[in-house]
Amino acid sequence: MQLHTFLDQVRGQLIVSCQALPDEPLHGPEIMARMALAAQMGGAAAIRANGPDDVRAIRQRVALPVIGLYKDGSEGVYITPTVRHALAIVEAGADVVALDATLRQRPNGDTLAQQIAAVHAQGRLVLADVSTLEEALHAQQQGADLAAPTLSGYTDYSPKLEGPDYALLQAMVQTLRIPVIAEGRIRTPHEAQLALEYGAVAVVVGSAITRPQLITEGFVQALRHVSKS
Repeated sequence: MQLHTFLDQVRGQLIVSCQALPDEPLHGPEIMARMALAAQMGGAAAIRANGPDDVRAIRQRVALPVIGLYKDGSEGVYITPTVRHALAIVEAGADVVALDATLRQRPNGDTLAQQIAAVHAQGRLVLADVSTLEEALHAQQQGADLAAPTLSGYTDYSPKLEGPDYALLQAMVQTLRIPVIAEGRIRTPHEAQLALEYGAVAVVVGSAITRPQLITEGFVQALRHVSKS
């Protein structure tokens, strides 16, 4: 997929992240494919999905661009950490491959540049998930096509915020030459609107739409707060 084609499809639109980890009740390719179909019916412009099985199942069910990633491991660089993981996502049919583009060491010594080159050799785009502006600039230098502040708050050296890191989003938009997608703790339509107003080309929302256990937990906590007052 060409970058301009992808941007034409998602500009100003919602990208829905359909992910469920192995310990979650909705885990499984068939369930995630149905979740993606529901997102498409609701007007989503693209889907973000984790793992070759889920990407493949979603690719077969929805007519939307798919941003694929491959979570492996439990700490450090675990979003598509190696060239092997990136190529597995390409083979599964993703249009865009999301990579952890933090400056942390990768588990087998692969470099970000090697990963990006491998994905580009297969004719796919790369979305760099970063936690700082420095990492975003490095990813751009290494050839990433897009960047997102997805990992802000998930590295030891980035701020731990309750909501979106709008400061990083704005800095990326103002500094980078490549397009910036907003992602990370966006929970309400208003927060998504603000992300576009700050210059994001599109907005990714995941947990607030596709993880019912977390949505339920939010309501439960709100009611408990009232009952204790």
